Amino acid sequence: MTSPLVAGVLLAGATALVALAVLVLGRVVRGPTTPDRVVAVNVVGTTAVVVIALLSAALDEPGFLEVAIVYGLLNFLLSLGLAKFTIERGGVL
Repeated sequence: MTSPLVAGVLLAGATALVALAVLVLGRVVRGPTTPDRVVAVNVVGTTAVVVIALLSAALDEPGFLEVAIVYGLLNFLLSLGLAKFTIERGGVL
Protein backbone atom coordinates (compact mmCIF):
# COMPACT_ATOMS: atom_id res chain seq x y z
CA MET A 1 0.00 0.00 0.00
CA THR A 2 1.50 3.29 -1.11
CA SER A 3 1.09 6.27 1.17
CA PRO A 4 -0.61 9.35 -0.29
CA LEU A 5 2.61 11.37 -0.09
CA VAL A 6 4.63 8.78 -2.00
CA ALA A 7 1.83 8.36 -4.55
CA GLY A 8 1.74 12.13 -5.07
CA VAL A 9 5.49 12.30 -5.60
CA LEU A 10 5.36 9.40 -8.07
CA LEU A 11 2.52 11.03 -9.99
CA ALA A 12 4.39 14.36 -10.03
CA GLY A 13 7.46 12.60 -11.40
CA ALA A 14 5.38 10.87 -14.07
CA THR A 15 3.83 14.21 -15.03
CA ALA A 16 7.25 15.84 -15.32
CA LEU A 17 8.49 13.00 -17.52
CA VAL A 18 5.46 13.31 -19.79
CA ALA A 19 6.13 17.05 -20.14
CA LEU A 20 9.75 16.37 -21.06
CA ALA A 21 8.70 13.68 -23.55
CA VAL A 22 6.47 16.23 -25.27
CA LEU A 23 9.50 18.50 -25.65
CA VAL A 24 11.53 15.62 -27.09
CA LEU A 25 8.80 15.07 -29.68
CA GLY A 26 9.91 18.39 -31.16
CA ARG A 27 13.28 16.78 -31.87
CA VAL A 28 11.50 13.88 -33.58
CA VAL A 29 9.70 16.29 -35.89
CA ARG A 30 12.50 18.80 -36.53
CA GLY A 31 15.51 16.52 -36.70
CA PRO A 32 17.84 17.88 -38.10
CA THR A 33 19.37 14.49 -38.91
CA THR A 34 18.01 10.96 -38.97
CA PRO A 35 20.14 9.80 -36.01
CA ASP A 36 18.69 12.67 -33.95
CA ARG A 37 15.20 11.46 -34.78
CA VAL A 38 16.04 7.83 -33.97
CA VAL A 39 17.48 8.74 -30.57
CA ALA A 40 14.50 11.00 -29.82
CA VAL A 41 12.03 8.22 -30.65
CA ASN A 42 13.98 5.89 -28.37
CA VAL A 43 13.92 8.47 -25.56
CA VAL A 44 10.15 8.89 -25.88
CA GLY A 45 9.64 5.12 -25.78
CA THR A 46 11.87 4.70 -22.75
CA THR A 47 10.10 7.57 -21.01
CA ALA A 48 6.77 5.86 -21.65
CA VAL A 49 8.06 2.68 -19.99
CA VAL A 50 9.23 4.63 -16.93
CA VAL A 51 5.93 6.54 -16.69
CA ILE A 52 3.97 3.28 -16.80
CA ALA A 53 6.19 1.85 -14.04
CA LEU A 54 5.71 4.98 -11.90
CA LEU A 55 1.96 4.79 -12.39
CA SER A 56 2.05 1.14 -11.38
CA ALA A 57 3.75 2.03 -8.12
CA ALA A 58 1.57 5.08 -7.44
CA LEU A 59 -1.73 3.31 -8.11
CA ASP A 60 -0.76 -0.05 -6.56
CA GLU A 61 -1.48 -1.85 -9.83
CA PRO A 62 1.17 -4.55 -10.36
CA GLY A 63 -0.43 -5.46 -13.69
CA PHE A 64 0.91 -2.23 -15.16
CA LEU A 65 4.44 -3.57 -14.72
CA GLU A 66 3.69 -6.33 -17.20
CA VAL A 67 2.53 -3.70 -19.66
CA ALA A 68 5.74 -1.74 -19.06
CA ILE A 69 7.88 -4.82 -19.70
CA VAL A 70 6.07 -5.63 -22.95
CA TYR A 71 6.28 -2.02 -24.08
CA GLY A 72 9.99 -1.96 -23.21
CA LEU A 73 10.56 -5.02 -25.40
CA LEU A 74 8.62 -3.41 -28.24
CA ASN A 75 10.64 -0.23 -27.80
CA PHE A 76 13.85 -2.26 -28.09
CA LEU A 77 12.65 -3.97 -31.27
CA LEU A 78 11.62 -0.60 -32.70
CA SER A 79 15.09 0.76 -31.98
CA LEU A 80 16.68 -2.18 -33.78
CA GLY A 81 14.36 -1.75 -36.75
CA LEU A 82 14.99 1.98 -37.00
CA ALA A 83 18.74 1.44 -36.78
CA LYS A 84 18.66 -1.18 -39.53
CA PHE A 85 16.47 1.02 -41.71
CA THR A 86 18.76 4.01 -41.21
CA ILE A 87 21.90 2.04 -42.02
CA GLU A 88 20.33 0.50 -45.13
CA ARG A 89 19.44 3.98 -46.40
CA GLY A 90 23.08 5.00 -46.12
CA GLY A 91 22.74 6.89 -42.87
CA VAL A 92 25.22 6.59 -40.06
CA LEU A 93 24.17 6.01 -36.49
